[in-house]
Amino acid sequence: MKHIQFIINQLAQRTLVAAALIGACQLSAQAQIQSKDGKPVSSSSKQPAPAPKGLAKPDVDPEREDDFYKIISLPVPEDVILEVGGMATLPDGNLAVCTRRGEVWIVSNPYVSGSIRPTYKRFAYGLHEPLGLAYKDGDIYVTQRSEVTRLRDTDQDGRADSYDKMYSWPLSGNYHEYSYGPTFLPNGNMLVTLNVGWSNSLGHGVSLVPWRGWTLEITPDGKMKPFAAGMRSPAGYGMNEAGDFFYSENQGDWVGSGRISQVERGDFLGNAESLRWTGLPDSPLRIKPQDVPNTGEPLYDVSKKFTDLKAPAVWLPHGIMGISTSGLLPDSTKGKFGPFAGQLFVGDQGQSIVSRVSLEKVKGDYQGVAFPFREGFSSGVFRLVWGHDASMFVGMTSRGWSSTGKELFSLQRVVWTGRTPFEMKTIHAMPDGFEIEFTAPVDTELAADPASYKVTGFNYKYHATYGSPVINRGGCPIKGIVVSNDGLKARLVVDSLRLGYIHEITAAGVRSANGRTLLHNVGYYTLNNIPDGEKLAVASLAATPMHDHSMMASTSIAPPVPAKATGKRPTGSAKAPAVKPAGKTTGVAAAKRLTEMPASWGGDADYTINMGTKPGLKFSPDQFQVKAGSKVRVVFNNEDDMLHNFVVVTPGSAIQVGELAMKLGLEGQEKNYIPQTDKVLHHTNLLQPNTNESIYFIAPTKPGDYTYECSVPGHFYVMQGIMKVVP
Repeated sequence: MKHIQFIINQLAQRTLVAAALIGACQLSAQAQIQSKDGKPVSSSSKQPAPAPKGLAKPDVDPEREDDFYKIISLPVPEDVILEVGGMATLPDGNLAVCTRRGEVWIVSNPYVSGSIRPTYKRFAYGLHEPLGLAYKDGDIYVTQRSEVTRLRDTDQDGRADSYDKMYSWPLSGNYHEYSYGPTFLPNGNMLVTLNVGWSNSLGHGVSLVPWRGWTLEITPDGKMKPFAAGMRSPAGYGMNEAGDFFYSENQGDWVGSGRISQVERGDFLGNAESLRWTGLPDSPLRIKPQDVPNTGEPLYDVSKKFTDLKAPAVWLPHGIMGISTSGLLPDSTKGKFGPFAGQLFVGDQGQSIVSRVSLEKVKGDYQGVAFPFREGFSSGVFRLVWGHDASMFVGMTSRGWSSTGKELFSLQRVVWTGRTPFEMKTIHAMPDGFEIEFTAPVDTELAADPASYKVTGFNYKYHATYGSPVINRGGCPIKGIVVSNDGLKARLVVDSLRLGYIHEITAAGVRSANGRTLLHNVGYYTLNNIPDGEKLAVASLAATPMHDHSMMASTSIAPPVPAKATGKRPTGSAKAPAVKPAGKTTGVAAAKRLTEMPASWGGDADYTINMGTKPGLKFSPDQFQVKAGSKVRVVFNNEDDMLHNFVVVTPGSAIQVGELAMKLGLEGQEKNYIPQTDKVLHHTNLLQPNTNESIYFIAPTKPGDYTYECSVPGHFYVMQGIMKVVP
């Protein structure tokens, strides 16, 4: 209808001939005829009549996340440093918030109703960086670095006067020994998760004292049993609606990318350092660090041979679905927060985003798909909880863990507007591919066109090295498509699927029945098992309609349709470019990374800059000066505990270059996050922690301030410095 109105307006404005005006009116009249399901139909064709020649196509503003989910900031008093470590909603609707500064605050009126502003009252203080908080039976429980503490207000004055240790564990003093939780089990016991430490000299995680890298179960009377091992940085934790415990993991050694895993007693989740303590009493595991294969094969493949290793339920591709996976929150709102009931919302501290994950059990194991959900938070997303009005409270912090959100900390609410976005609601594994379920009926012709989709499988290395590039990337041809009569599902028959692989499923060409584009057109499905059931007879799809009773009672079958037949091949459906080996460049690109001193320099540089890193995504130094046209050697030492590169760019282009690097997607890490653009002047490769690389270049001849940055997704917003070129 917007299209019709646009035509009529243009006709009126331009006083076109009467024949064109009559044609537009006839088109409008046809659009009023509706089928039983409310879709506009034409008496002569499935498609509306074309607009008269010479008229421009209407410009339709794309829908935005903000149209469906609003972000509302809560005001925080200037004297309250609310670096959120944990949150819980109290029975009266107020919020309990613990901070990394060691305080617990009670936030009253967090819904900002009427003209009354939220009020903040300090409930407790003097804690050691608590990174988790829970409420149970009138008490607040926090997890400090070395213990779980129960806070009790015995005289009901709104302040804790009893700080009771439930259980404590040793600390070595390593800065990376974070502790999270608790999560209460149905039996009243608590689960806490503990980081491993980090050694810059070794370049990997270390478990220096017992139970670092473990999940511990603690009883109300203060007894502990080791529950599971193999965690690196288990910042997110919690139960799904079925009551199963999950945790979120961050990229690092033994962790190719962020991921979410179910945790059961006796599990080993992958980080070998934690296994140093399996000889202690009550350990449910007996394997040792040296038993873990360090082959670089995909984790799933290793787990089939080394059966003590448990594969994750869902992978979150690094740099695409975040860089620092954090809080988990199941959608228990029963539709009050939109169409995603039962799914998980997942925070990311580094990229200041929230994603959503839809899980399913296949042959007894969890697997599922991750989708983008909401970006644009003002600091690093760390904790998520539901308010009593089914809005989502998002607690944030960035100090030392820099984030794309610029604020040091923040507390915000996400509120559903009541409008339903056009999204891939979920994706299910099928015996011969995937079934996509949408939140609204689709245009069946477009949804039946293979050119509307693209499926790519890929994986990560499982090894002791920090992170991993994408490996074994390959296309998965679509052999046939089934669209349901109600237009809410599309079943894709897909070839070349691989167990244990992440499958990027894009649906860029799909539109809703009324012409809306998908708000997010990509999902990442981790395929641990292929379900049993009836496969579609692909050979008959091109000739005879059939019914797929395993999917639905009645379906509309669509064979693969050549793109030319519909004229609707979506942008971006062409084959992916060939992958070049990492680190190999040719032509102009080669001059941007010279790792040997040119012979013409006579064995000497005018300037040698020793460039290092500091915690919090910072270079050291953050500025240096050289003369225009001088010979410069930069020795980049990555002293951090994550991957970084060093990239010199043209003035004012740092964010643009970073965003181009982010658009490399699955190719990003193998291309060292260096996009092909003339705005990149010089660069190193992507460096592992505790490694270095030297590059050589001639300083620009034009004086000015040239930014250097780390172009890793999320890092480039904050990890910048200035090369000042002077005459």
